[in-house]
Amino acid sequence: MPGQTRRNSKREALIEAGIREINKNGIAGFSMRRVADECGLSCGAPYKHFGDRRAFIAAVIEHVNGQWRIRQTEVVAGCEGDTRRQIVEISVEYVKFLMDHPHFRSILTMKDDGFDNVYHRLRGELSSMTQRLVKEYCDSVEMPADIRYRKVYAIRSFIYGAVIMFDNGEMTYDAHALEILRHNIDREFDLP
Repeated sequence: MPGQTRRNSKREALIEAGIREINKNGIAGFSMRRVADECGLSCGAPYKHFGDRRAFIAAVIEHVNGQWRIRQTEVVAGCEGDTRRQIVEISVEYVKFLMDHPHFRSILTMKDDGFDNVYHRLRGELSSMTQRLVKEYCDSVEMPADIRYRKVYAIRSFIYGAVIMFDNGEMTYDAHALEILRHNIDREFDLP
């Protein structure tokens, strides 16, 4: 179906341009007209493919989620049977993902007073597997819920802190730094 392929490629181009638009102007300044212009399409093209602004932004977030899901699945499969290692490796892979795709970071940090629960749910999917694995691991070693909560907080702090430090040059983004991150996340599960 050549017409469907062309339609899908336009939709994909709009999504990629939408990511750049969010990265540059945020949600509040998001313009479907600028996205269409960047793609060389009419200003009505985004509406044809997505319906409205909210659906477009939801499609952008879902695209980011899809990219991350692919990488998560590969990591989990490579560490099958070892939940703690899966947590560590997914955390390190998430840092790599965010460093490889800096424009996706704006999706994670976007804040808009008009944001509804659909967007929060979609963004939350980015970390849902990590949270599920932490719960699974903590339950397996009979770790209380309050400690599990602290572990999730610490791991997320390691991830986002590393990305910020790599991004601003405080730490060099290289294999050695990723190994330090890997060690610290793993060690977190030995601490009370």
